[in-house]
Order: sequence, then structure tokens, then C-alpha cells
Amino acid sequence: MTRPTPEGASPATGPTQLPWGPEDRSPLTPRPGGVTAVPEVRAAGVVAGLKDSGRPDLALVDVGAVVPAAATTTTNLVKAAPCVVTERHLTDGTARAVVINAGSANACTGERGEEDALRTTREVGAALGCDPAAVLPLSTGLIGMPLPTEAIVAAIPQVVGSLGDDPADADRAAEAITTTDTALKQVAFEVADEAGTCRIGGFAKGAGMIEPAMATMLAVLVTDAPLTSPVLRPMLAQAVQQSFNRISVDACGSTNDTVVLLATGTATAPPGPEAVRTGLEAACGDLAHAIVADGEGTEKVAAVTVRGAPTELEADRLARAITASTLFRAAVHGADPNWGRILAAMGAAGVPFDPRRVSVTCGGVMVCRFGTATVFDPGQVGARLSRPEVTFEVDLHSGSHAVTHLTADLTAAYVAANADYTT
Repeated sequence: MTRPTPEGASPATGPTQLPWGPEDRSPLTPRPGGVTAVPEVRAAGVVAGLKDSGRPDLALVDVGAVVPAAATTTTNLVKAAPCVVTERHLTDGTARAVVINAGSANACTGERGEEDALRTTREVGAALGCDPAAVLPLSTGLIGMPLPTEAIVAAIPQVVGSLGDDPADADRAAEAITTTDTALKQVAFEVADEAGTCRIGGFAKGAGMIEPAMATMLAVLVTDAPLTSPVLRPMLAQAVQQSFNRISVDACGSTNDTVVLLATGTATAPPGPEAVRTGLEAACGDLAHAIVADGEGTEKVAAVTVRGAPTELEADRLARAITASTLFRAAVHGADPNWGRILAAMGAAGVPFDPRRVSVTCGGVMVCRFGTATVFDPGQVGARLSRPEVTFEVDLHSGSHAVTHLTADLTAAYVAANADYTT
């Protein structure tokens, strides 16, 4: 079964009232164009014949020169060949281009899979006139399917020849990486402070198999800020940890998760590092939110905040346990303030806490205090939980740390989409 492929350039990102992303967005001004909002960055998306739908399925992003770059890839022990090759090519902390195919994950494909990924980078490198090691391969699609390398190689002259810096070129690249996505996921900001300005742009894909632990999710980000590789790596890791690593559609970690960041350094008067960090965290946060909002069968996005924890790690593990609970996500779908499922999920997470100190709010209404039920109006809470974006908050009253995760409700449409995914 396949879902409708996205039409046009409608982004899945948009205003959200959820407690998500950097609190202060004053340095940021949204811009159109995704990756092409960054000067001198070109993108393309073409039909290579990898999708049965006949839609675009091969994308390329080229920044024009070898620049500092970083990536985070899946922590799944079953790691796809393109993740292995991307990690290897980033050993020196530089890259020039990212090539992405949809239609085949090139995972669980043995030695052939790695050679197919390497061949793709060799062909792209030859067409761009750069070292193949400067090309990072990403793939998405069915696991266990050999990469249709001949079709990709045949389409490389076309995708290189189609590279452009218009927003429409970014749209085509963003569309070409989609699988079960129903909307394009793009973002771009101008980042400014008293020191200067820069641009950050990106796109992502993902709708199912989402439990990033760096779902199937991929993201490419570019900036013209002058960031060195030693600065780039921890900055990207922090942004990913606070965004992509805190979302879940179905608690199923992918073999292919990858987030890539390239920094061209062409901004002549860039802002300070904190403003750049804010821009990167906002871009990752918006793309991560878009992935959950476009989850397979998703009707609601739920923000789950665990606060009052002794450490951030404990808050993170408890929030992840709640959002991974199918019973909790089913309750979200039914607008049911079933706080018992929240406490039960936390209690099985292997994180010590005192249930007698816990309070829970659903849609801003307290439904549990000191680990027991409170008096509340079920109709009022149900109405608040019937909105497209809903909030749940757990306070452990045992510390000062808080973490927010996003998840999607569990719907019959999700089950239908995945019951016969390969057929």
C-alpha cells in the first residue's frame, strides 16, 4: 500500500502552539526556498524510475565546493550501507554534495549495498568534478531491496544538469526524497544579531518508522555561517538531540536515519555562534515537528513534557517511555485523559521516581496529584484533547530539569498504512 505522494510545495512546517524548539526566536526571520535560501547552494530532484508512482525519486544538493560538514546517523545496530559510507566520507569533517534516493533503503543488502552506495558517490563526484569522498549518499525506502544502481547512474547526468538555486529547485529535491510523506518538509531562516547575518535552510522526509535515536527520516541542512568542523559536530549533535531525537510516530527506529549539515562559510558578516545555534535548533525543531504532524495516519501532535526531574537524562527517558506507549497514543487519539497509562509507562521505564509526588496535567487541566486522581471535568479536558495539537505535562517534583518530546496519536489509518506496506 502506498500513500499519496506530495503535490506542489506546501510545507508541513507551520506555526505551533506547542512547547517546542528554542524559546527565543527573535534572531530569526523565516525565508522561502529551503536549502536554496542559502546563497550559492543548488538543488535538484528528478525521476530515476525508482518509485512505482513515477514521481521524482533522486535528489542532489551541491554547495559548490568542499566545506566543513557533519552528520548524525542511526544508532540502530542494523545500519544501512549509505549511513556507513556517509560516516566514512566525513572522517575528515568535509563534504561538498549530498545525493539522496527514495524507493530503496539500501539496508540489509550486504557487501553489494556498500559498493552500490560507493558507486553512486563516484558517479556524482565525476559529474561534479570532485572527489567521491566529498559526496554523501542517503537512501530511503524498503529494507532488504538492492539499490537499483543502474537506474540511479543513468539519471545522474540529469540531476546534475538540473541543479538550480530557485525555490522550485528546492521543492523538487524535497519531493524526490519522500516516501509515504504527504507534504514537503522545508525550512529556511535568516539569522541576525548585532554582529551580522547568515542563512540556514533545509529539508527533511519522514512519516513512519519514526523513533530517531541518533524514522525512516532524513534531513539535509545548509548554512553560510563560517563554522569549522570541530564546531559543527557538537552544534549539530546538540540540535539533533533536542529535536529529531525527541520525536516518535511509532517508536520504531530506522536503519537509515541521517541528518547532514554543510557550512559554506560565505556569509561576509555572520552573526555570533549563539545566534547560529538558535537558528540551527529552530530549523531542526521545525522539521522534526513537521515529521510528526505528517506521520502515517496522524490526526494529532502531542507534546509530552516531563519536568521536575533530578537530571535531564531521567526526564528524557521518562518522556520517551510515555510517547512510545501505544496505549497512551491510543488515548491521545480518543481524547481520553487516561493519566494512569502515563504513570504506568513511566513506572516501567527503569527510572526511579516517587509516584506519590507526581502530578499530571492533560490539556492544561490537572488530572492527577500526588499520584492519585483529582476532580476535573472530563468534558472540558476531552474538548482540549480533541484539538490538532495537544499537551501533557508530568511534574515529578524532584528536581529542576525538564524535557519535551513530540508524538502522534495512534489511528486506524496508521495500522492500515503499515499492515500491507510491502504489498
